Amino acid sequence: MIGTSLSRHHQNFSQVIQSYYQLTKPRIIPLLLITTAGSMWIAAKGQIDPLLLLVTLAGGTLAAGSAQTLNCIYDRDIDYAMERTRHRPLPSGKVQSRDALIFAIALGLLSFTLLAVFANLLSAVLAMSGIVFYVGIYTHLLKRHTAQNIVIGGAAGAVPALVGWAAVTGTLSWAAWVIFGIVFLWTPPHFWALALMIRDDYAKVGVPMLPVVAGEVATTRQIWLYTLILIPSTFLLIYPLQVTGAVYGAIAIILGSIFVKKAWALLQNPADKQIARSLFLYSILYMMLLCAGMVVDSLPITHQLTNAIATSLHPLISAILSHHG
Repeated sequence: MIGTSLSRHHQNFSQVIQSYYQLTKPRIIPLLLITTAGSMWIAAKGQIDPLLLLVTLAGGTLAAGSAQTLNCIYDRDIDYAMERTRHRPLPSGKVQSRDALIFAIALGLLSFTLLAVFANLLSAVLAMSGIVFYVGIYTHLLKRHTAQNIVIGGAAGAVPALVGWAAVTGTLSWAAWVIFGIVFLWTPPHFWALALMIRDDYAKVGVPMLPVVAGEVATTRQIWLYTLILIPSTFLLIYPLQVTGAVYGAIAIILGSIFVKKAWALLQNPADKQIARSLFLYSILYMMLLCAGMVVDSLPITHQLTNAIATSLHPLISAILSHHG
């Protein structure tokens, strides 16, 4: 049976590669990597070692791929029941569970080795803890048993920020935990906006996502609440931590105000799937641009420019103040 199923589903080697690639849920990974990069750039004060960056992002990609593959193995029963996920490699029979498990373990070991050898042990251990947390705590304990699954599970998605910081410095500082916190607080609005769109799928397979258990009104309230905590938390990097400056601050204000506006629109129209979709897509853009802001802000040339502007404005401000004084 196994022999025939393999030949039946895969015409050639490239399709086998494609199936294994799909197991890693590749669309999720760039977001994890951008938080890693943002964290690394701040930690390195804008002067990052290109090889270290490459190794850390590669290690992070492998760790995320391992975690997602294990998640696919664990969730193959509900994936089979949902129309949206039925064609994934495991429920469709293109890949056997045992082969997927070997693949996941290989990715995890490769990630650990890469980070331990070329970065440091702390970053390697953190990457492994992310896999364990995602699979053990989120997928096994929380996902099917509590509506708060994504809140606590969000910690797994925030681990890459710690991995990035640890790879550069070999330690974890307050700034690393703040970036972790930003991703952690961002996850519920991001994920619940998606859950509002595909609520019926979750209801069908009995996964207690918040919109299924508490309804749309309660979910949009929670999204609003988390958004209101998330936006101020992004400014902790400026004050009191002082690891980012004016450029990041300006970007965070603009991005944050759009986020608040979209979350407010959803709060007013809890049943509107289009608004939920708009917030979901924007939340991805938000995180990418916020981390890009961290990168740009940390660059030495940015510091030179902002200092130059500040210096040239100083006499003007002094003149205005003395005039009013």
